[in-house]
Amino acid sequence: MDEQRRTEQKERLEFRGGWGMSFLPAVIFLFFCVLYFVIFKAFEMYALAMGAFVGLLAGGLFVKKGHYDRFWDAVHKGADEAVPIGILLLIIGMFAEMIKTANLSSGFVWLADSFHVKGGLFTAFTFFAVCVIATATGSSLGTMFTCFPIFYPAGILLGSSAPVLAGAIVGGAIFGDNLAPISDTTIISAGTQEYTKKPGTADVGGCVATRLKYSLTAGSISFVLFWVFGGGGTGGNGGEKLLAENMDPSTLIMLIPVVVMLAVAVKSRNIYKAITVGLVLGSVLGVASGILKFSDILSISDGAPAGFLTSGISGMMATVVLVLSVYGIMGVLTAAGVMDRIADGILRSRLGKTVRGAEIAMMLGISLTTLIFGGVTSASMATFGKIQNEIGKRVGLHPYRRANLLDGFANAIVLVMPFLSVFVFIGTSLTEGYDMAEPLTVTQVGGSMFYSMMLFLVLLFSVVTGWGRQYEGENGEPLNRK
Repeated sequence: MDEQRRTEQKERLEFRGGWGMSFLPAVIFLFFCVLYFVIFKAFEMYALAMGAFVGLLAGGLFVKKGHYDRFWDAVHKGADEAVPIGILLLIIGMFAEMIKTANLSSGFVWLADSFHVKGGLFTAFTFFAVCVIATATGSSLGTMFTCFPIFYPAGILLGSSAPVLAGAIVGGAIFGDNLAPISDTTIISAGTQEYTKKPGTADVGGCVATRLKYSLTAGSISFVLFWVFGGGGTGGNGGEKLLAENMDPSTLIMLIPVVVMLAVAVKSRNIYKAITVGLVLGSVLGVASGILKFSDILSISDGAPAGFLTSGISGMMATVVLVLSVYGIMGVLTAAGVMDRIADGILRSRLGKTVRGAEIAMMLGISLTTLIFGGVTSASMATFGKIQNEIGKRVGLHPYRRANLLDGFANAIVLVMPFLSVFVFIGTSLTEGYDMAEPLTVTQVGGSMFYSMMLFLVLLFSVVTGWGRQYEGENGEPLNRK
C-alpha cells in the first residue's frame, strides 16, 4: 500500500505555486456561475460549460514544466467518466420531450376543474400534478417553464395564495428532479458513486427504489402544508378563457407510458430498457389517440429537423456539455491529489470518526457546493459527487445510500435561499406578466418552497437515526446493520 501511494504521489499533476493552484479551473467556473446565474440572470447551461472550459485553458498555463500533456490527459480521463452519463442524458431527453409535447399538464387542469377543486386544495393538487409531470419529464426547470403558464393563472383565478402556489409549482418540479429515473441529477448522483466490491457505479433503478421513501414522506407532508396554507386568495379578474384553453382530458392517457417507464426502471434496474419501452408505448398511444401527430415525432420545419426525437437530443446537449466540462475539472483535481486530500481531511476530523459523522460531512459538503453554484444541482453533484464517493467508500456505505444523500441534500433547503438559488429566481420571474396578480418577490417564493424544507428534515432524520442506511455487502448487495 505504501509503495502504491508513493507511485501515485510521483505521478501526480503538479502546479506552479503548489497544489492549491489546481483549484483555478473550478474557481473560474464558479465565477461564471455567479456571473450568469446571479448577476446576469441568464439561465443557460452552455454559458456555464464555457466557463469551465475557459477555466481549464487557464489552469493548463500554471502546471509545472513537463506536466502540460499530463494536465490534458487528466481532463480527458475525467471526461471519459462522464460519457455513460452523457449518453443516458441524450436518450432520456427524447422521452422527456415527448411528454412535454403531449401537454400532460392540461389534463390535470381539466381534472381540477371537473371536481371543483379550489383554494388551498387546488394548490396542493397543483403540487401533486407538477410532481407527476416533473417525474415524467425528468426536468425541473423545463417543468417550471411548462407548468407556470397553466397552473399559476388558473390557481389565482380559483382562490389560491399566489406565493404558496408558486412554491408548490417549484417544489413539484424539484420533487421530480430528485426522484425521476430520467432526471439528469438522478443519473449524475448514481453515476458518481462506485462500488468497492464489484466493478461499476450505482444503477439508476436501485437508487430510485431506495430513495422513494424519502421523497414520498417529504412530498406527503408538503401536500398537507400546501393544502393548509395554499388558500386565502381573492381570485383573479378574467382568465376564464385562459383556463378553458388549457383543459384537455385526452392528454391523461400519456400517464400510461410514464407509469410503465417508471415500473420497468424500478423492476429491471435498467434505465435504457425503461426508456425504450416508454418511448415506443408513448409514441404509439399518442398517435393513436390523436394527441400527437407523426410530425410531432419526426419532421422537417423550414429546412431544419423537428419533432420530439431531435428536439429531445438538442435540448439535452447543453447539460451534456456541462457535465463533460465539470468532469474534466474533477479529473484535474483528482490527478493533483486534491480529492484524496479532502477525503482524508474529512475522515481524520471529528466527523470522520463515525458513519453518522461521515454522512453529516456529506450533507454539509453537497449543501455548501450547491449553494456556491447558485442552486445548479447538476454541476454541484458532478463536483462534490467524486468527494462523496471517496468518503462513502471508506466507511462502507452502499452506493445507493451515497447517491440518495447526494441528490437529496442538493435538492433540499439550499434551494430555498432567496438570492442564491436559480430555482427561486426562475420561479419568481415566471410569476410576472399576469393581470390577475402582482409579481412576487424572491423571499415570497423561497419562503413557500415547502418540499425542499421537508426533504431536508426527512433526510436529516435519516442521518441522525440511521433510517434507510445501507452498507455494501461482499458482492455489492445492500446490507442493513444495527
